[in-house]
Amino acid sequence: MPNTLIIVESPAKAKTIKTHLGDEFEVLATYGHVRNLKTKESAVDVDNDFDVKYQLVVKNKKHVTAIAEAINNADTLYLATDPDREGEAISWHLLEILKSKNLLEGKTVKRIVFHEITKPAILSAIENPRNLSYEMINAQQARDALDYLVSSSLSPLLWKKIRRGLSADRVQSSALRMIVEREQEIETFDAKEYWPIEADLSAKKQNFSAKLIRYQTTDLTQFSVNNADDADAIETTLSILTKGKLTVSKVEKKQIHRNPAAPFVTSTLLQEASRKLAFTALRTMRVAQQLYDGIDTGNGEVGLISYVRTDSTHLSQAAVDDIREYIALKYGAESLPELPPAYQTKPKNTQEAQGAIRPTSPNIVPTAIKKKLTPEQFKLYELIWKRTIACQMISATIDSICLNFDAVQGIFQATGYTVSTPGFMPVYIEGEDDEIEDEDNGRILPTLKEGDKVNLLKIRREQLFSEPPTRFSEACLVKSLEEHGIGRPSTYSSIISTLQNREYVEVDKKRFYPTDVGRVVNKFLTRHFTRYVDYSFTARMEDKLDAVSCGEKEWIPLMHEFWKPFSDLVRDKTETVDRKDATQEIINEKCPKCSKPLSIRLGRLGQFIGCTTYPECDYTRNLGDDKDASNEAEVVEGSSCPACQSKLIIKQGKFGKFVGCSNYPDCKHIEPLEKPDNTGIKCPECKKGSILKRLSRHGKVFYSCSGYPGCSYAVWNTPIDQKCPECKWPILTVKTSKRNGSEKVCPQKSCKFTEPYK
Repeated sequence: MPNTLIIVESPAKAKTIKTHLGDEFEVLATYGHVRNLKTKESAVDVDNDFDVKYQLVVKNKKHVTAIAEAINNADTLYLATDPDREGEAISWHLLEILKSKNLLEGKTVKRIVFHEITKPAILSAIENPRNLSYEMINAQQARDALDYLVSSSLSPLLWKKIRRGLSADRVQSSALRMIVEREQEIETFDAKEYWPIEADLSAKKQNFSAKLIRYQTTDLTQFSVNNADDADAIETTLSILTKGKLTVSKVEKKQIHRNPAAPFVTSTLLQEASRKLAFTALRTMRVAQQLYDGIDTGNGEVGLISYVRTDSTHLSQAAVDDIREYIALKYGAESLPELPPAYQTKPKNTQEAQGAIRPTSPNIVPTAIKKKLTPEQFKLYELIWKRTIACQMISATIDSICLNFDAVQGIFQATGYTVSTPGFMPVYIEGEDDEIEDEDNGRILPTLKEGDKVNLLKIRREQLFSEPPTRFSEACLVKSLEEHGIGRPSTYSSIISTLQNREYVEVDKKRFYPTDVGRVVNKFLTRHFTRYVDYSFTARMEDKLDAVSCGEKEWIPLMHEFWKPFSDLVRDKTETVDRKDATQEIINEKCPKCSKPLSIRLGRLGQFIGCTTYPECDYTRNLGDDKDASNEAEVVEGSSCPACQSKLIIKQGKFGKFVGCSNYPDCKHIEPLEKPDNTGIKCPECKKGSILKRLSRHGKVFYSCSGYPGCSYAVWNTPIDQKCPECKWPILTVKTSKRNGSEKVCPQKSCKFTEPYK
């Protein structure tokens, strides 16, 4: 009969730990949180030093009962929940439940912590137990209380002033502000015209191009040439003067050392998984947790990676020694730097003992266990493994070259580089946000010296316009949150999912768009609760919670400091803000019916323009429609409803215009405004429908099955009726990029087939 009980959160983790320990140990899981805040009454008593009231999580009651029964047969209880605030709090909650049942008398209770689920780590933790950290528990209680008080105060206010069902949170509101402000930047962006001028050159049987960087006595910037007349004049002048030849006037070479990226922390893992694997934050954290909890690789359950919620880039000396030993054997001693690279951790309250996300052993090579992993587990493990190996390898040495060409009254410049010592680069190269294909990067230039002549094939100019900032992807948003100090490793994925679940943002082509409701909520919060959605205020609050977890600050005074001014402001706004002020924005335009002011208003389907005297005047029009547009519904000429023979009219819906029956709501027939083009290609998934060319709500072309919603198959790239020669999927698609041109690619993510498309 086991006399020692170990408690963890995850059943998968419990199974893995059990394989490493003997029969005297019993390992049980809580299946997550065991208590949460009460819901049917005030969960935080602000008049009693913010006493927090909890209740048992109903779905986990049976697991708590199983733990309570097991403790009767045990002498020692080890609380082995995750090594962060949330894990510490779960251990405390369980302890409080067991104490209330008088089950701990005569029992030894210890807290153990490990950052990887390997036998040495587990045994070391058991040999070095500690007591619960009440500083970490208090920090988690403070976070719970703060989030509850903000949500329970702002959500009812939003119901009253904007619309029922809305809610607001302390951290998510700052993230929403980021997305809305970026959208406003895009909408107000004033594109500037510019005309880059390039020369197509040839030397030593190699063609390449160079950009004009100087004309006559002027160094050119991006917007120096900003109209067609000037561009034509420069093109003509240089073409005449050069007479088909340019002279090399300058050769500049230099060596650049590129260092490997630091090992993963939570934020960088989320960013890279988004860039390289197209994983959402939630998907990344789910799969990473599976790898941490343990996978059966053929020799029992093995925890493949270290703990996944961390902001430390620290690697233990033992881990570094193992990685360096693997590199020496696999890639040769010349791939190892003399001293192991050290990486600076940015957050000031980072717990160095926790360490970076890394494989538990570099010798568990991804390809060797590929068959034991799901495709998504393999991809993420390979990403983590490669990044960790690369971070301990030598820097890459890059030879860059810059060539200037004399064009009589101008200077053209070509740049390129070659990799002389690849170092870490064959193993792993970090991705970039909003990466732009650049033809100059990595191209090989001919070997030339000053005075050499090159052939001028053509001078050409191109009309371009400056582009607005790009919308946030998940990777960009996490990076921005981290840079502003908003959120922590355990909260990034929940911040993003909460914004989507509340329908404050939508995702299209992996980019965030604020919805009309999100805009209105953000406007209300930034106007009336400016301080509390301020980036620096939110970051300072995170720092204060970190200080509580480190024992540098008490949590109850922190709560008093926050609550008094916040609650006073909520009461004031409840009394002074009128509903129409929150949901309407007066515009500088008169109503064509009654000459009263018009306003932008929030309706059931989003924002629209309407008369401020409603219901006396019922004038409305869609936001973005011409002000002279008729208020009468536009009838679709020559068509009638196939269901009831009534007129068909053009309507405005949540996702744009569509055709609907004029006899609504008695008849609910609808159809798309524009009939989608039929490609004639059979759907490869349901085998019944055909692939239609459609437009997304944001105007991007995509291709989907005609059987939607019964079949949800869809692809972004143009499909072609050819079977994949590798995986035999019924169709291929055509992908076009600046670097690779047009390629046939298999739409199946698990298949890597590509070939040039002509």
